[in-house]
Amino acid sequence: MPIIKPISDLRNKSNEISELAHSCNEPIFITKNGEGDLVVMSMGHYSKLSLKLDLLGKLSVAQNQKAAGDKGRPFKQVMSNIRKSINGKR
Repeated sequence: MPIIKPISDLRNKSNEISELAHSCNEPIFITKNGEGDLVVMSMGHYSKLSLKLDLLGKLSVAQNQKAAGDKGRPFKQVMSNIRKSINGKR
C-alpha cells in the first residue's frame, strides 16, 4: 500500500519522513492541496531503482537487436573481451 503524506508533513516533520523513507525502503508520495505533487525516497532506494532502469534499458536494446535479426556474439568471445577489459588490455 503506498505511503501518502501531505506536504505540511514534509515541512514540519522532515526527520520523520526521512526515517520512514529509510525504514520502509519505498517511495513516499507527497500531496499538495489534495493532489499528488512529489515523490520522496531514500538515496539507497533511488540507486537501486536507477540500476534496475539501466538494466531494463539494456535488455530492451538487446531484445530489439534480436528481433532485428542480430545473432549476437559467442559466449567465449564475450568472456574474452571482458577479461581483456578487466586486465586493461584493449
